[in-house]
Amino acid sequence: MTLADLKNQVCAANRALEPSGLVRLTWGNVSGIDRVSGLWGIKPSGVDYGQLTPEDIVILDLEGNVVEGKLRPSSDTKTHLHLYREFPEIGGVTHTHSLHATVLAQAGRDLPCYGTTHADHFYGTVPLVRALTPEEVEADYEHFTGVAIVERLRELGLNPLEMPAVLQLHHAPFTFGKTAMDSLNNSIALEMCAHMALEALAVNPAMAPIPRHILDKHHLRKHGPGAYYGQK
Repeated sequence: MTLADLKNQVCAANRALEPSGLVRLTWGNVSGIDRVSGLWGIKPSGVDYGQLTPEDIVILDLEGNVVEGKLRPSSDTKTHLHLYREFPEIGGVTHTHSLHATVLAQAGRDLPCYGTTHADHFYGTVPLVRALTPEEVEADYEHFTGVAIVERLRELGLNPLEMPAVLQLHHAPFTFGKTAMDSLNNSIALEMCAHMALEALAVNPAMAPIPRHILDKHHLRKHGPGAYYGQK
């Protein structure tokens, strides 16, 4: 992947945030990485999505050094950086404050799998990540946000491509993917699943999660070794 390709991909994913309905104002960002070069790009801080161009994308290395770009990178840069360092299988990260997923994060609730829409994208319960300690917030808030996310997924033994989403307590969702746009699509799916879950729980507060055999079938037919969803 050329640097121009990387900038174009990251710019396109960020520009898609607003039309997706996931963000208001500038409450979100997407990044993407080229694993061959070890370079990655992220939205500059506070820039309006509609005005964003590929030249605005800030390029960094895996040490967190800015390699190219005149603008200040997103305030969430250190979170994305830690995720890329710790999960070499991911190629994109999206962070939003989408309404229903953020409701769950603020309420301190994880998101069990209640139906097949969820199962198609997330292999089980989307986990809640702990709040940061006062010491972590003081030392390096954004870095320790990433630390807490990695810690939670590893604690649960979860693969970030099988469970490409988390809900951070008091904060909001983060999603991952094979590319920048893939991580954005997972954010869209997460928001829809959160919305459906909250509506369904209002109808039936005693609703049980999906049976395991249906969860397995729906997830593995799209993502398993014998996947047969879509075209070859």
